[in-house]
Amino acid sequence: MNNLLNKKILLIICGGISAYKSLELIRSFKKKGAQIKTILTNSAKQFVTPLSVTSLSQEKVYDDLFGLENETEMDHITLSRWSDVILVAPATANTIAKLSSGSSDDLASTVMLASDKDIFLAPAMNVRMWEHVSTKENITKLKNYGFNLIGPEVGDMACGEFGEGKMSEPEQIIKKIEKYFDSLSKNKKFKALVTAGPTHEYIDPVRFITNKSSGKQGYELAKSLSKKGFETTLIAGPTNLEVEKNINFIEVETADQMFKETQKNLPADVAIFSAAVADFKVQKQQTEKIKKEDYINLCLEKNIDILNYVSNHNSLRPKLVIGFAAETSNLENNSKKKLIDKNCDWIIANDVSKKFIGFNSDFNEVTIFYKNKEHEKISKIKKSLLAEKIVERVISQIN
Repeated sequence: MNNLLNKKILLIICGGISAYKSLELIRSFKKKGAQIKTILTNSAKQFVTPLSVTSLSQEKVYDDLFGLENETEMDHITLSRWSDVILVAPATANTIAKLSSGSSDDLASTVMLASDKDIFLAPAMNVRMWEHVSTKENITKLKNYGFNLIGPEVGDMACGEFGEGKMSEPEQIIKKIEKYFDSLSKNKKFKALVTAGPTHEYIDPVRFITNKSSGKQGYELAKSLSKKGFETTLIAGPTNLEVEKNINFIEVETADQMFKETQKNLPADVAIFSAAVADFKVQKQQTEKIKKEDYINLCLEKNIDILNYVSNHNSLRPKLVIGFAAETSNLENNSKKKLIDKNCDWIIANDVSKKFIGFNSDFNEVTIFYKNKEHEKISKIKKSLLAEKIVERVISQIN
């Protein structure tokens, strides 16, 4: 099966001697039925000509951030939305440095900054440039940002030196991109369920009990699962967050509603319970607003434990059940106890007493407690990147 057929690949060619290999890449992608568009940096035009590139791609070559040929479109937006994947080959030290700093002073860097697609870099540079501490730091940064690396390889270089820094051969790069699309195709058979946000348990028409939660981590998990090809359902309590269009989104308010929607959307292959479900609800909700008094007595009862229910449901239990734990002390002991008590496969715990992570922050720091192996700590990182790391581990376990 040719999994590159009709795939839209945006190839960015940067200025290095390895740029000549990009012509073979274009030819190979076209041969496999992929649609390919190209961006040439100014430096790249010193090594390959726009005429050569357009002849092989049979498409216009893009090279100007402020081009006036089509004034009704902004190329950096149009191209980033058009592509299924972005490939930078060769990725020079200069381009890598620009990307790691968020610089966007040309069409290539602006497209990548404006894109939410997966980006693959095929580095190519002199061995000393590749080994330089600044390059290593930039690469680490880009990996943490979610960029994917292909190579570089060890071998003889155009400058006459030998070492690591040589761009991977077109055949190897093609195989990596094929493997990427193959993974997306395989993941499409999987169904994922994610819960997120708080629940509101009403006392009267204007007052409610809730747990503190922005829903950001759950939304990012749903986004990452969907991006990796999973059929994804997100059941979320009240938030102000936007939902990706490919996600089946169900909005709820109470724990009972979240439970009912969870039942409706089982079975699933993966269930991630990141919602901060209120533990208690009022036994009898008042139909009218309670008038202000010195004090009132509230009779509370426990809400159903959704994680516990799903983890122990023999016929509907997903292959992988993941719970979240927001702790303020004894994180390890409490999380390990929850892992056993709830009968789930993983518990992802964070210490919400730390002001720089959790809740409304865009960052998180977690420890993943596994049922059958040693726990793993992931240091402070953006919630979007943490979601990608978690989903990588999910894919590894269920495949």
